[in-house]
Amino acid sequence: MTSTSSDLATLGRRVRHFRTARSLTLDQLGERVGLAGSQLSLIENGKREPKLSSLQSIATALGLELSELLASEPPSQRAALEIELERAQRLTVFTELGLPTVRASKGMSDDALRSLVGMHRELQRRAAEAIATPEEARRANTEQRELMRTQNNYLPEIERIAEERVKASGHVTGALTHRTVSIMAEQLGLELIYVNDLPHSARSVTDLENGRIYLPPASIPGGHGLRSMALQAMGHRILGHTRPVSYAEFLHQRLEINYFAAACLMPKTAAVGFLHAAKRERNLAVEDFRDAFGVTHEAAALRLTNLFTSQLDMPVHFLRVGEDGAISKVYENDGLPLPSDVTGAIEGQIACRKWAARSAFERTNRTTEFYQYTDTPAGTFWCATQTGSTEAGEFSISVGVPFGQAKYFRGRESMIRAVSTCPDASCCRRPSGDLIERWQDKSWPSARLHTHILSPLPSGTFPGVDDNEVYEFLERHAG
Repeated sequence: MTSTSSDLATLGRRVRHFRTARSLTLDQLGERVGLAGSQLSLIENGKREPKLSSLQSIATALGLELSELLASEPPSQRAALEIELERAQRLTVFTELGLPTVRASKGMSDDALRSLVGMHRELQRRAAEAIATPEEARRANTEQRELMRTQNNYLPEIERIAEERVKASGHVTGALTHRTVSIMAEQLGLELIYVNDLPHSARSVTDLENGRIYLPPASIPGGHGLRSMALQAMGHRILGHTRPVSYAEFLHQRLEINYFAAACLMPKTAAVGFLHAAKRERNLAVEDFRDAFGVTHEAAALRLTNLFTSQLDMPVHFLRVGEDGAISKVYENDGLPLPSDVTGAIEGQIACRKWAARSAFERTNRTTEFYQYTDTPAGTFWCATQTGSTEAGEFSISVGVPFGQAKYFRGRESMIRAVSTCPDASCCRRPSGDLIERWQDKSWPSARLHTHILSPLPSGTFPGVDDNEVYEFLERHAG
């Protein structure tokens, strides 16, 4: 038996329920089991954890099996409400108000109790909505990135779980097929269903009651493939996730399911073997790794950040940059001098114009990777960059390493070299004196505002997801 306060509260209510059902006082039951009435009172109020021998005596005295006494369900709807009220009054969202707690006494009516519990539920719901502000999102994202940096972006337990699930599906070699992913879902009691009317705010929806994972009929251009989306949805179940109670927890869960999906599509044993062979031949290339496992360029590049340092002893950086220069995804443990705001957030900052992540957009032929060396205040870095596009615009994906590691990569012979002195504003952000003098008082541009920077994330149980839209969708497909 666990000793959490919630378990003890449920146990106490069950003891009281069966005692009063048999018209026994605390002292009468205590006399039968060798405990003082005051000790039994503490047990019934969930404030003392009884010994197993005492529980056996109580069960016998009440004419019950021990398993019946230890059941996890509250004995009545009233007891369930009383327990929920006690739990709610211990939460920070309530204690911070400095209000006195209310005890659900015998004299409190059921309606009054339901009203109190309802108010606490609403208080918690509003607090959950508030955690999804852009400021909180940026802070939580920065903390998570720093944590993963200390771990070299490597999660060994998820690596192990992913390999076990892939092996259990019967997959041996080659790219993970859609059929194999379906088998993995079936082993969890889930069915993959492709629909045209998914909620706009959700990549996928899992119906836990009917064992279904709803997916779009086609991959998202420049983004997530169907196999990856299905594996991410399964990841929540396999990794034992519960509903997130903070934005940080929401982000961490998203990181874990993305990691799980990548580790399934590019299993560690096969991936590391492939990379070691390419390193020995001094022919490492993101595009080869991508093609070997049948994934997107971005998925392959991100997976390399999990394995390069932990398995090949090689520091690395990754960037996804929009055509406007804004960094949308980033990871580094090789010392690349990244721009950041006062909170330490990098996402949304503008990458140096001299970096390969920006200069790759200037190429006419973009079918192959673009290779460049860049001298920075922190040293020289080599990068391989590939561009792509979505309905939202063009983007680039860059994977790079310090100069000393470039010898292991295809494209190391590149003669393209740039010098970046960022964060010095004179590098690429401040116009030259001649241009300032020529145009400062003769220009008035109309700014193209990035509205997503000012917009709050949609509220809901899961930040960014419209609960109403999701529940209506599930209702339509429940039959």
